[in-house]
This record gives sequence, structure tokens and C-alpha cells, in this order.
Amino acid sequence: MKVSDTVLAGPDGDVRIGDEHPFVVIGERINPTGRSRLTEEITRGDMTTVRADALAQVAAGARVLDVNAGVPGFDEAEMLSAVVRAVHDVVGVPLCVDSSTPEALEAAIPLARGKVLINSVTAEDRSLDRILPLAKRFGSAVIGMANDEEGISMDPAVRLAAARKVVEAALDHGIAREDVIIDPLAMPIGAAAGAAAGAATTMFETIRLIRDDLGVNVSCGASNISFGMPDRRGIDAGFLAMAIHAGMNAAIANPLHRPVRKAVLAADLLLGRDAFGAAWIADHRAQHSTGD
Repeated sequence: MKVSDTVLAGPDGDVRIGDEHPFVVIGERINPTGRSRLTEEITRGDMTTVRADALAQVAAGARVLDVNAGVPGFDEAEMLSAVVRAVHDVVGVPLCVDSSTPEALEAAIPLARGKVLINSVTAEDRSLDRILPLAKRFGSAVIGMANDEEGISMDPAVRLAAARKVVEAALDHGIAREDVIIDPLAMPIGAAAGAAAGAATTMFETIRLIRDDLGVNVSCGASNISFGMPDRRGIDAGFLAMAIHAGMNAAIANPLHRPVRKAVLAADLLLGRDAFGAAWIADHRAQHSTGD
């Protein structure tokens, strides 16, 4: 099935996610999970690290930024709104607003200047009923997760069924197919002995099924794949190259990790999405000039 571009917008212009365009890295770092310093700062209204992370990720090639302010026990709507304002103070890329709390989305999305991506909705009825009306109201695109009330299956066909439920529900709410991006769910390869091949091959097969059967673009949280393993950056880089070849065209990832950034640039070059190798050559020259 033909897949149309997903178009996001920020103050500096549009970003298109699709097969005819370079892979879109959605910068992952503006997220307090596992980051004590960032958590402490945003809970007291200090946006120093938020602004620094926004600038650094865009400079490293992120074309969209994920923004998350979920800290248990604090007002997520207030903090997410403050994070959105701070990011747009310093960069003009589109935002991926990362929350499953309707009140936080309602507060933060109107502050984002442009068309945002909501991360995320699952195939659970409660999630669909809470998030999709907001996506329609704000004219946002949405990431749909390929899991439902039964959890995350290791069967690609079951994940496809969950993804189909999200897409069909979005269409029923008046959300265009191209505004639904499906996350096939990258699971940690180190979660259990012998699980590595299953976690990765299930992911790649699910990408292919989603692309063929549903005609939507595909993203994921790329760093999930390497959780619990040594040399995570090396695994993430290899995984991204393989997932891009399978049909994934965006991912929430860390562009500051050089192996990850290089894998994305190389995939774009090899798949003909980097005209005349301009991005690859520019990156090489920039690194050579700094002695890296």
C-alpha cells in the first residue's frame, strides 16, 4: 500500500516523514526519566538543561524534538507547558509532545508553534477514547503503539492487529491516515536469555506488515532495543540501519551518539535519500575539522 508523507510543522518550517525523504531523528533527551539533574531542574522551573539539550540535539541533526515532563507527584500540565515554551525559545523544529495525560496535552499543545506529533496512543479502548479526540481537535499527528489490553505480543500478526485498531479508530475520528505513525515496539534484546533474535526479528517483520497492510509511516523508541546490554550505542546504530531498510522512516533516538548519527546518515546515503552524498560529506568535513 502506498504510504503518504506525514507532515509536521514548527516555526522554522515543515518536516516530512516518508520514504522519499531523509530519515527523521526525533531527539529523545528532553525526558526526565533516568535523569536526576533534569528532573530536579524542571520541577523547580529551571529550563537551563532543557534549552541546552534542545540546541545540542538540533545541531546534531534532530529534526523533531520529543518533549516529556512526566514526574510523579508534580503538575505535569504546568511543567510540560513550561518545557514547550523553553524549547521554542531556542529552536524552531516541530515537537513530539510526549504524554498520555489529556490535561497535559490540552495545556501544552496550544503553546507549540506548528503541527505537533502526539506520543502516544495504544490500541487500548481507554487510550483511544482519551487521546484521539485531542489529536483531531488540535490537528496533530499521533504515534500509535502496536499493543492493546493484552500487552505486547511477540507475534507480528498480533502487533499488526493492534496497529490496525489504532489506524481504524483514528480514521473514525476524522484523522487522516498519513497523520498516524505506528510504533511496532522495539523490545530489549537483553530482557531474557535467548530473546535477542526474537525481539529484533519480530520488530523487523512487524514493520514490513504495517507498511504493506496499513500504509502508514513507522517510528519507534530506538534505544529500547539495547537496554541491559553493553555497548548500547553500537547496538542502537546497527538496529537503526536494519530497521530503516525494513521500512522505518523515523525514530526517537539520541543524535548526540555518534554511532547512531552515522548509521542514519549512511542509511540515507545508501538508500538514495541523500542527494550527491551532501549530508554525509558535510558531516565528515565537520568532524574532520574538529579532529574527531
